[in-house]
Amino acid sequence: MNYIQQAYKGLHEGWRYLAGTVIIILFVFAGQIPFTVVALLEAKNQGMNMLGLDESTIMSLLEPNLNLFLMLLSFAVGLLGIFLVSKFLHKLSIKNLTTAREKIDWQRFWLIFFGWGILSSGLVLLDYYMSPEDYVWNFDLTNFLILAVIALALVPLQTSCEEYLFRGYLMQGIGIVAKNRWVPLIVTSVIFGMLHIANPEVDKLGYVIMIYYIGTGFFLGIMTLMDDGLELALGFHAANNLFTALLVTADWTAFQTYSILKDTSDPSAAALVDIVVPVFVIFPIILLILSKIYGWNNWREKLLGKVTAPPKEDYKIIE
Repeated sequence: MNYIQQAYKGLHEGWRYLAGTVIIILFVFAGQIPFTVVALLEAKNQGMNMLGLDESTIMSLLEPNLNLFLMLLSFAVGLLGIFLVSKFLHKLSIKNLTTAREKIDWQRFWLIFFGWGILSSGLVLLDYYMSPEDYVWNFDLTNFLILAVIALALVPLQTSCEEYLFRGYLMQGIGIVAKNRWVPLIVTSVIFGMLHIANPEVDKLGYVIMIYYIGTGFFLGIMTLMDDGLELALGFHAANNLFTALLVTADWTAFQTYSILKDTSDPSAAALVDIVVPVFVIFPIILLILSKIYGWNNWREKLLGKVTAPPKEDYKIIE
């Protein structure tokens, strides 16, 4: 059984996925309540009306570590919602939501986690070495240690929430409803990208950055379908956000942190390169390398093929 077919091991009627998605969204909103309350109180203390403020200004009201903690908290609650919906609404285990393998392959997770973490950090440090005037030293030991604790505890939950929702829950649900693989790949990738449209980066760089967000969605979706599991997507996404949060920040990014470095360059000058190179060069190379490591083949079938119910003897029927 392939990854999308894992959904047949639980209750998989279409209405369950509609209801489950609504429930998950409610969990995410519930997780945002602490941030909203604290931001409202801080805005009131500063004599400001939060309803008239943009997202960047609202985020700047709070101390960076507190802001990061409250922002990531909603994803942790959302991840809990995904697991509860899977368990009680679909009667589907976390393992079946994660992989088509007999058990979750953590070696895959750690391979790409450290691989991408080291490579992405190396690229930042190379840029720092080549253009030191574009950075300022932002390191403060006390604040950085607090940041490290928050990031290590909550960033993997934030990225896992997004992966389990888009490449997991919705990929499987849309796949068995559409009876193919290309529809869930396209839909989840586009929705994933569009949900980043409110990020401060969009205001700074323009809508062209949506190529990067949607392209990243396709990259993670292709990785999931080809590998029949979420392990690689989970590891990549966690490394991408965690190493970034600890290493470098900028005034115009979604993560405002006490990172080691602060990028003070004009992002619009290199925006097109920073968008085109990852999506059309780096991501395809990573997929090629992974295909050699894990022996991926039959790309057309795995990405565009049909999804059919497996023989009943291959999964437990839940009445």
